[in-house]
Amino acid sequence: MRIRPAAKFAVIAAVSAVALAGCGSSSSSSGGGLSGGSDSGSGGKDATYTIAFEGPLSGDNQQLGINEVNGVQLAIDEANKKGDLGFTLKLLKSDDGGDPAKAPAAAAQVIQDNTVMAEIGPSFSGATQAVAGKYGDAGIAIINPSASNGELQNQGFKTWHRMIPNDFAEGPAAADWLAGQAKKVIVVSDKSAYGDGVAGAVSKELKAKGVDVVEQAADATSTKDYGPIAQTVKQSGAQAMFYAGYDAQGAQLSKALAAVDYTGIRMSGNGVKSSVFTDGAGASGDGYYFSCGCADATVAPAAKEFAAAYTAAFNTPPSTYSPEAYDATNIAIAAIKTAKEAGSVTRASVNDAVNKTDYAGITGQLKFGDNGDLPEGAGTVNLYVQKGGKIVSLGDIKAAPPAS
Repeated sequence: MRIRPAAKFAVIAAVSAVALAGCGSSSSSSGGGLSGGSDSGSGGKDATYTIAFEGPLSGDNQQLGINEVNGVQLAIDEANKKGDLGFTLKLLKSDDGGDPAKAPAAAAQVIQDNTVMAEIGPSFSGATQAVAGKYGDAGIAIINPSASNGELQNQGFKTWHRMIPNDFAEGPAAADWLAGQAKKVIVVSDKSAYGDGVAGAVSKELKAKGVDVVEQAADATSTKDYGPIAQTVKQSGAQAMFYAGYDAQGAQLSKALAAVDYTGIRMSGNGVKSSVFTDGAGASGDGYYFSCGCADATVAPAAKEFAAAYTAAFNTPPSTYSPEAYDATNIAIAAIKTAKEAGSVTRASVNDAVNKTDYAGITGQLKFGDNGDLPEGAGTVNLYVQKGGKIVSLGDIKAAPPAS
């Protein structure tokens, strides 16, 4: 979503007005107020800065938001506990339900708090499209851990930064893996911004590899019964199916495919890799594959301390995009510290520091290109499979074994 620079101040004013009506549906642990200010200078030890999280903290897809906000909270808690920042950090949580229609009110809550120096999220691509321009006009650095739509970096968002390979990297990687095993693949999109983006990327690469592609839609906003689309998948004669959508709906489709006895390869992208899918799909989810430009924090050597700390803090292991959200938050913290050491903590100085990031995180060495995405070729797309009710990593998809 492009917002012209000339409309900057009008947009911010409009967003603030929306916030007055919309904040009631969001939760915040920032305590509100204006402590610290948007230009606190060298401030002193009493300065307080806020890092915001926007994502789904309610609704069908809330698990992804919970995975991420826990990573954000852990990074903030650890930084405050060390006591060497020279300032205090707070977290503001803003719930958009993963819904583009709710995202403007959620973003307004963040933008009107002038202690907010960086924003982690929004989690979903559609919500990101709806509000990234508003964050940019407000000067707030976006450090996005999960929205993977391959066009977001080209929308002119002024403060855009993304932690993961986008769908134009993940989709072809998934397609290449499938192309080695199937002569015909049916690609089903949930018609969301994310779903259409990844479905298009997968279909394009499959066709380039000489695979026969059947394209279908199962709009997540209107599809209640996944039986008909499951029948379509089976009757297509495709040796593999790729579902481009999210976890709750993916679970329904998985059960429907089992009901019609579809025996082909079943695969989805990062939007379905979740405990919501595992719990909802039950036994039908075993043998289901997932591509994801995300790290497995339960096995990655660099993330062992993080995984232990996360589990101790939240009584559950980290899951999809928890490590990326943790790294994103630590990048924001480092940027605030850099700005303070330079003499002025403002949204502009923090965003400038994020632009210059070269950070050794638990998910890898992280830096951002001119368009805010990872440099071309950076990041790893991994392959996962559900076995015995658990999603396990098979490692880099380029070296992953074929479906068994």
